[in-house]
Amino acid sequence: MKNSWFHILKLSLPILLSIGMLKTRGQDFSAFKKEQLIVGSDTLPYRILYPEQFDPNASYPILFFLHGRGESGKDNTKQLTHGASLFLAPAFRKSYPAIIVFPQCSEDSYWSNVMIETVQQKRFFTFRQGGAPTKAMSLLLKLSDQLIRQPYVDRNRVYAGGLSMGGMGTYELIRRKKNTFAAAFAICGGDHPVNAKKYKNIPLWIFHGGLDDVVTPQFSYGIYRSLKELGKEPQFTVYAKANHNSWDPAFAEPNLLRWLFGHRR
Repeated sequence: MKNSWFHILKLSLPILLSIGMLKTRGQDFSAFKKEQLIVGSDTLPYRILYPEQFDPNASYPILFFLHGRGESGKDNTKQLTHGASLFLAPAFRKSYPAIIVFPQCSEDSYWSNVMIETVQQKRFFTFRQGGAPTKAMSLLLKLSDQLIRQPYVDRNRVYAGGLSMGGMGTYELIRRKKNTFAAAFAICGGDHPVNAKKYKNIPLWIFHGGLDDVVTPQFSYGIYRSLKELGKEPQFTVYAKANHNSWDPAFAEPNLLRWLFGHRR
């Protein structure tokens, strides 16, 4: 199937992993300031990156990036493992002065309201159509409200993205705040296809590895198909030879950031 919206890239994962700009080992992340949101007895750690020469009297877009399960915790550091270096790149900071937020989900919670069962070391996901948000999502909703209210945030340029568990959380975040986001991207995530109607008007770029044996690409295809049936045209990229780690090729997409920050609500 070949068109501008659905394309399969036959890329070799070892080659993609050699892309130096995406490596985080030894990188200085101190530009991401350590913060936390405290609500009662619950805490949501987060890191926030402000534009260079930040001017509180100016107006900036804001992006919320949600990490995967492996980066859960409370150290306020692990969530920067994947993706943070992309936003620290000098070219990005020059071309897209934006506020970037990396919240960290606790190990006892999950970004999305999904039931997970492990059978013989294999995880199975059942996505819900509704229900109350998890503790982590509830805190994230409060954090997003708090930050978006700041006078230096452009409310017409609010974005979301994430990978794996964070890809699942991205769908839930834009579903619960469907009138907030200008665009979003989800990497190797999933959602109940019925939920797609709640974020059908938000431009979406979906990524997945064709060989993913952790989160089946069928989840992403189900969302893509539902949006198509609703008359929408989401972008859908499948990396035919990639397993679960489809975030490296997604981050290497030359048009991803241009596409994302090019949308306004």
